[in-house]
Amino acid sequence: MTMQGSIADVIWTVCYLSVLIGLSGYGLHRYFIVYLFLKNRDRPPQPLAHFDELPVVTVQLPLFNEIYVVERLLKSVSELDYPRERLQIQVLDDSTDETRDVTQTCVARLRERGFDVELIHRTDRVGFKAGALERGLDSARGDFVCILDADFVPQPELLNKTVHFFTDPKVGMIQTRWGHINRSYSLLTRVQAMFLDGHLLLEQVARSRSGRFFNFNGTAGLWRKSCIQNSGGWQHDTLTEDLDLSYRAQLEGWKFVFLTDVVTPAELPVDMNGFKSQQHRWTKGSIQTCKKLLPRIWRSGLPLPIKIEATGHLTSNFAYLLLACLCVLLHPSLGGPQTGWLRMFLIDVPIFLSASLSVAVFYICAQRELHPHTWMKEILLLPALLALGVGLSINNARAVLEAVFNHQSEFKRTPKYGIEHKAQAWRSCRYMPLKSLLPIIEIGFAAYFSYFVYFAIEHRQFLNLPFLLMFQLGFLYVALSSVAQWWPGYLFTGSRGNAVSA
Repeated sequence: MTMQGSIADVIWTVCYLSVLIGLSGYGLHRYFIVYLFLKNRDRPPQPLAHFDELPVVTVQLPLFNEIYVVERLLKSVSELDYPRERLQIQVLDDSTDETRDVTQTCVARLRERGFDVELIHRTDRVGFKAGALERGLDSARGDFVCILDADFVPQPELLNKTVHFFTDPKVGMIQTRWGHINRSYSLLTRVQAMFLDGHLLLEQVARSRSGRFFNFNGTAGLWRKSCIQNSGGWQHDTLTEDLDLSYRAQLEGWKFVFLTDVVTPAELPVDMNGFKSQQHRWTKGSIQTCKKLLPRIWRSGLPLPIKIEATGHLTSNFAYLLLACLCVLLHPSLGGPQTGWLRMFLIDVPIFLSASLSVAVFYICAQRELHPHTWMKEILLLPALLALGVGLSINNARAVLEAVFNHQSEFKRTPKYGIEHKAQAWRSCRYMPLKSLLPIIEIGFAAYFSYFVYFAIEHRQFLNLPFLLMFQLGFLYVALSSVAQWWPGYLFTGSRGNAVSA
């Protein structure tokens, strides 16, 4: 028994340290991104020249059952400040519900006003969004294509502020920064906004301005049509067709531009299940893309620093799998008095500085850049952001494993309800995600860490309490928010009320 116990301890120690080292590696990568951002933030891109005559632009609007937002989308697109004769609108509507009727009515009105609008309806949905975009490209009149998801509300100046970057024949894609229409709707939307701000500011600026690979975010951006075609077109063997095409295009030598100051507002998911579904798709798709393209990247003649950064980028969601493993490997006696100061200085402090603190530095830097006068108020939500990240670890770890083991799943759209302010409600709306057993597992982890908290208090391990409470509350919040929308009352993520009208 002693020998078996000793072997078990060795195995556990190796696994535990491996997880911590892995998380620390991703933490150090996050510090590197912050460094690249600070080094390059004052070097905004400028167009090579300006078109003497504006080119034809095709605006593609991929839709699937978007009854709550389709009118808002088409209205905002019709208000783009761009010559009407130079603008083609493609409504790529794969809907199977009343959205089709709404879309047809809106398209008819736009045609009456003189817009060049093409309505394409597919019944098979082959390739999902990627398939719809590829189908639209066949009849796209413009040399440049602007893609907008249904929940986005482009500003009138969007095309005029972006299209001139295509005067550089090497530029294949231009990405604008997302804004957040309903940022202040709830705690969930405020924390989501912080999550996205970190990526859409720090990561995109750091990579784009330092010559490293970065990705189209699936919407609110423009492509050169020939770039898409030259790079193999839209492919649907991953759930992140945007990331996939981005890397293939840059491997072909195309340049990408990220514009921090051009903001395209969008609606954040207001329900936890919708948010989890979105995160699952993004996480799984990124690992699928990693498996598909990382070998090709390392076989290419790219400089080593670009290969290393691309590896960090494409594998970054493995951190969720490591975090889930950490939750399993932790036990209440960890960090007890018997471990002493040696373990604290050799393991705990270095791990904290490289893994945990890097997350705080990353998001503080983003908020300070975006909200220079109110950033200290914004970062009061940092504990909630960290807890939400922990709470999502099981959901996203499952996505990683599904990608690793080639488990196929369809493209599940994120439900949009046209929610812009707190007076609106979503709980009675259609499109609510299906129920899942995952909250039961998350509640189990919340209970497990509740015992951790009790154990820490009982043994006076007060330094561990903030860390343990973050895990406990993170799992509890995500689990209860996931089932709250099915309860008669309301909890955490919205307000009582009737369905928002279309």
